[in-house]
Amino acid sequence: MLQPAPYHHVAVGTGSRHVQVSGQVSRLADGTPVAPGDLAGQVAQALRNTAVGLAGAGATFADVLRLTFYVTGWTPDQAGAFTSLIGVDALFEADMMVELEATAIVD
Repeated sequence: MLQPAPYHHVAVGTGSRHVQVSGQVSRLADGTPVAPGDLAGQVAQALRNTAVGLAGAGATFADVLRLTFYVTGWTPDQAGAFTSLIGVDALFEADMMVELEATAIVD
C-alpha cells in the first residue's frame, strides 16, 4: 500500500503526444531575474514559464503527469512548499534557487 500524500503516487497518461518542458527558472522572457532570494517567488515564476511552454505545445497543467523541482539550499523545514523535489548544490546561475521540469501527455 502506498503512503497517503497530497499528490498522486501513480499517474496514467492516455494520449499520443509526450510533451517535455525543461529548464524553467525564475526569469522573464528577456532574461530579467524574478524574485531573487525568494524561493516561493521563484517557484511561482518557474510555474508561469512552464505554463507558457506547455501552451506552446498545446498542453496545460491538466495534462501534466509529473513535475520535478530541483532546489538549491534545501532544508527539510521547507517541505510544505513542495510535493516532491530534488535537492541540488547549485544550478546554472548562482541566483537560481529552483529549476522545473514537466512531463505531459496530450491527445
